[in-house]
Amino acid sequence: MSDENAAVRPTDTAADAPAATTPRPDVASLTALLDGEYAAVRQRVREVLPEHADLLAEAETLPKEAFRERVKETVLDLTADGHTVLGLPTAYGGGGDIGASIAAFETLANGDLSVMTKVGVQFGLFGGAILQLGTAKHHDRWMADIVGGRLLGCFAMTETGHGSDVASVGTVARYDAATDEFVVTTPDDASRKDYIGNAAAHGELAVVFAQLEVNGERHGVHALVVPIRVDGQPAPGVRIEDCGHKLGLNGVDNGRLWFDDVRVPRENLLDRFASVSAEGVYSSPIESQGRRFFTMLGTLVQGRVSVGGAGVTASKVALTIAVNYADRRRQFEAGEKGVEQLLLDYGMHQRRLLPLIARTYALNFAQEVLVGNLHSVFTASANGQEVDEKDRKLLESRAAGTKALATWHATRTIQECREACGGAGYLSVNRFAALKADTDVFTTFEGDNHVLLQLVAKGLLTDYSGGFSNLDQFGMVKFVAGLAVDTVVERTAARRLLERVKDVLPGGKEDHWDVEAGILDTDYQLAMFRFREEHLVETAARRIQGGVKAGRNPGEVFSDVQDHVLATARAHVERLVFEAFVDKVKAMEDGDERYAMELLLDLHALSTIEADRAWFIEHGRLSTPRSKQITVEVNNLCRKVRPIATDLVDAFAVPEELLRAEALRS
Repeated sequence: MSDENAAVRPTDTAADAPAATTPRPDVASLTALLDGEYAAVRQRVREVLPEHADLLAEAETLPKEAFRERVKETVLDLTADGHTVLGLPTAYGGGGDIGASIAAFETLANGDLSVMTKVGVQFGLFGGAILQLGTAKHHDRWMADIVGGRLLGCFAMTETGHGSDVASVGTVARYDAATDEFVVTTPDDASRKDYIGNAAAHGELAVVFAQLEVNGERHGVHALVVPIRVDGQPAPGVRIEDCGHKLGLNGVDNGRLWFDDVRVPRENLLDRFASVSAEGVYSSPIESQGRRFFTMLGTLVQGRVSVGGAGVTASKVALTIAVNYADRRRQFEAGEKGVEQLLLDYGMHQRRLLPLIARTYALNFAQEVLVGNLHSVFTASANGQEVDEKDRKLLESRAAGTKALATWHATRTIQECREACGGAGYLSVNRFAALKADTDVFTTFEGDNHVLLQLVAKGLLTDYSGGFSNLDQFGMVKFVAGLAVDTVVERTAARRLLERVKDVLPGGKEDHWDVEAGILDTDYQLAMFRFREEHLVETAARRIQGGVKAGRNPGEVFSDVQDHVLATARAHVERLVFEAFVDKVKAMEDGDERYAMELLLDLHALSTIEADRAWFIEHGRLSTPRSKQITVEVNNLCRKVRPIATDLVDAFAVPEELLRAEALRS
């Protein structure tokens, strides 16, 4: 690294330095590094989870209904101990710390994921919606019972016909001034609420997102609290259907809801951002319907932050099993006659697993930055402070992008770890079956990842402008078409940072930074990430403008550049993830732990560049010889990381009882 405080880093190649010289880091110190500010919260959850470890085995044998009841019991047990309500107000029995609540939720992902998901539905989505969208009267009425686990509820947003396109949901809430009530109606089957957690068995109330209609005028999507059960039976006018057996998370009672002219009091409208008077007068402090809608959704960003963090934790569980298994399992003679070689000593096995460890550490630190941002914004808002609109949009964008990369990483990591364990990985007792099944939905949970990356790209291309919230994808095309491309490019953080590269690289020659710098120079690595992002932003803007100027329909233009837009967003988030890793390492003191993190930092950077080397070669930033050099260095880094691989995964601190890995006991 170029940082003057960096430890001395050997420049040897695989030929002249055996990997066995890699110093061993202290595992407890690495755990503290990963746990960050909320280490005590994470440790408390780790201590209580083994008490519920038997649920992991029962999940494979219990009938669906019995499994759901066991999950509910476990959630209520955790609630009684205070582990699930850390983000809800202290005035009602919660912890009042949104950052702590995310840390606890992420740590719950070490255990049964149905429990974690039900906690998220109950306290993050249902409780969070009432907290963030409601006002004091709603908090006083329901929050204490939610915190105490006495009132279970649902977050009823998604519909059969509209998932990510929330603004177009079909459910209608029409105000009836004669009775001072809203009439909630499901006009057709496409508008039924679908995949709703807690709906099929346990929920009593639902926060229902519906088109608000007052005096015949529609005011967009708003949220109301609607009873769905009374004394355990469907409430009048409410129809409930079980979604049935799912690919995973069968301890969560997902259901469908229809509302046949269900009447609820006017006070059940969650009115933090808009209200309706008894006389039928609609009012809102936010004049724009589009901005009002995005503001309401923005308050619920913690769901995306939570799911992304859970994906990182699930990756840690899979890697803990796979790496420790590879450090025990022997296969084929590779040297001394009669002595078979450990799987982890094979170069290909290192290639499969060790870059995934590096990326998991990187995402852990990126998630830490994101949670810090979320905590700051939510705390300021809760204290009545004005939150800068651009800061809020940056948070939403970072949450969307980090969630996408983290959950895709979980899917890839769990599959690779399963394969790396061979037949043992296929046995349910070694936990990969549950990990694969239960995390698969994370890539579409809280928003389809591709749609989320479009949100990220929209922010990049419009610089999170004042009109950002009002722009759909076609509006974004029109917006960008009206700008000078240089304006779009000059505003990007990547371009501003890239311009400084010439001051820190050899010779100060920006034109030659990619040739003259060493591949283990962190500034070189950052420059590669930044160049890719800046170039993709610029060329995406040019393609959009070219299409519109040619007279094509904005929808067609967007469809044609959609792959480019997604690549732009992904490059942006990968740069943020890498920068979070860099900042974490720079803040460390010299020692064995820092040296281990520097190895992982290089491995993450170079394996990421290597994975996209075709793009870098196509765009003149990577020569063929240097591309080959990067591959050689990735192999070399894997050999250096190999002696400390088990230390690196043991630092994830997954409780042994939760691994369930029979393969590790043989």
